[in-house]
Amino acid sequence: MTSMSEHEHWMRRALALADRAESEGEVPVGAVLVRDGQLLGEGWNAVISRADPTAHAEIEALRDAAGAAGNYRLPGSTLYVTLEPCTMCAGAMIHARVAQLVFAATEPKAGVVCSTCAMLDEPRYNHQVRWQGGVLAQDSADRLQAFFRARRKPPGAQGECS
Repeated sequence: MTSMSEHEHWMRRALALADRAESEGEVPVGAVLVRDGQLLGEGWNAVISRADPTAHAEIEALRDAAGAAGNYRLPGSTLYVTLEPCTMCAGAMIHARVAQLVFAATEPKAGVVCSTCAMLDEPRYNHQVRWQGGVLAQDSADRLQAFFRARRKPPGAQGECS
């Protein structure tokens, strides 16, 4: 069993990748894939810079890990991501045979692990991904809220009045 301190260690790495995404003008989401306590792959949102709608942090981490492993199947691995995955990313985890997902913040509009549905708990799939949410959730939520708050502020706008 993985300890909470180990989950927090890897989630901090994912949060650092989320910061990288933000520095590149992307939504601040980062992901790392770990197996046997070793980093296998990592990624951050790159949909804008790559002009690729599939370049979510999770997909980038899975691609990186599959390349390192020389196999599209990643059994025994744990994916750490700073935001609850969408349908595409959850499906990719199932196909890659990821053993466990650990995420930080929930995504009430598009998250399919526990927010809009329970995709990973669906018994009809040929692989089940165990999951845990809420690891360093506030750190991730703060980044996302600040990012979108800054994007919504009109150019030249001042702070709010009290």
